Amino acid sequence: MDEQVELIKKNAQLVIDQLRPLSDVDFGLNRESVAWVEGYIERRRASPNFDWTTVDMLAPVLGSFLGECIIANAGGSWRWTEERQWGIAFPNNNWSFPFAKVDKLFENGLEGGDSILSFYDVTVDFIATGKFNPGPR
Repeated sequence: MDEQVELIKKNAQLVIDQLRPLSDVDFGLNRESVAWVEGYIERRRASPNFDWTTVDMLAPVLGSFLGECIIANAGGSWRWTEERQWGIAFPNNNWSFPFAKVDKLFENGLEGGDSILSFYDVTVDFIATGKFNPGPR
């Protein structure tokens, strides 16, 4: 599993290396870059020549970046779940699933309510801090 976490970290660095020169922000593991990536995804989705077959390769790389941004700003660590997916586990037993959110943004777009910036904000400000805890159902 450590090898997979290293791959996630390398993918996040690849995003920084590749998108920093294209962006007009201080691109790194920060909120401003998450906002820029959200716009990047929306621009890609809107492009008439966008190849949807590339989403299977692009979404995991961008999900790695989103997750590393969350970890850099809120703590937590990558963990493999019983549901067989990668997520970020926080000390308060809450979880965040950045790969799933990036997939949803590609699939539904902002018009479908799937903002990765809002996801980042909610995760950093509420989920990771324990301010949002729905309690038992």
